[in-house]
Amino acid sequence: MKTIAHLLFFFVSLTVFSAQNHPSEAFFETSDHVKIKYKVSGKGEACFYIPGGPGQGYSSFELMGGNNLEKNMQMVYMDQRGSGESGTSENYHLDKMIQDIEELRQHLKLKKVLLLAHSFGGIIAVNYAKKYPQHTNGLILANVTLHFLNDESVKEQIEYGNSLLKLKNRAIPKDSLSSELSKVSSALRKKRIGYKFLTEDIETIKESDKIDSLHPRIIDFGMAVISKPKDFPEYYADYAPMTKEINVPVLIITGKKDKAVGTQHYKTFRFPNQKVFSIDGGHLLYYEKNKDFVNAVNRFVNTIK
Repeated sequence: MKTIAHLLFFFVSLTVFSAQNHPSEAFFETSDHVKIKYKVSGKGEACFYIPGGPGQGYSSFELMGGNNLEKNMQMVYMDQRGSGESGTSENYHLDKMIQDIEELRQHLKLKKVLLLAHSFGGIIAVNYAKKYPQHTNGLILANVTLHFLNDESVKEQIEYGNSLLKLKNRAIPKDSLSSELSKVSSALRKKRIGYKFLTEDIETIKESDKIDSLHPRIIDFGMAVISKPKDFPEYYADYAPMTKEINVPVLIITGKKDKAVGTQHYKTFRFPNQKVFSIDGGHLLYYEKNKDFVNAVNRFVNTIK
């Protein structure tokens, strides 16, 4: 599981609040007394950013191009409990992560919000929209998984890894997929090309590492989910079938070369009101294909104003 953790960590009126009423960077305390770090920046429709990981802080997204969205939206960046600069907790279950978003919405006195999720954050975002449709203006799902470590995506990763290692692919029993991915990932790291699941450009990883070094963060939430999967079965469930019950507008942004969540996984989504925008790139489109990414999001937001 440690190998997988290493890979993944790399891996209709809307109330608009005023920065004069809420500081741009601050902490708020949840109902169970966990301090959550958040930042508000930009003008327009309010949009909560839900990081991936699990347990990635918001800084890398914000500082690697996500802040270009602030010209058209009021971005609310949030470090989840046990992540980034937020406090630790004894409870990292999905229902609590959803409640943190809802309590921050209430704290900021917003009637409805957009949710922009990346990678693993998709699981949290769709479950919030399912529970609180009355407060969800729409979903923007960027390179998300709605079924963490699903068999088809893991198979695609193994096959891609073998192609990089110039090894022949073979049939892998379902119960051996995780261990096989660990072996492939280990071999790729020895050749210093493990980053290719996320991107083809090592400079992208260097930039991400640089930002992380300047913004120290805790990873308690992510390590809990990765190291104790039996304690958190809700994060390993398949939420794609549930999408047919979520009626808010949805933008799905997918990368044609995204080996972190798989290039075909988004095809299992069944939102009644969804649009798909495919970009020729990997898992970190918000940085490497920033112009295409921002334009796609802005067009979508303009249709639901």
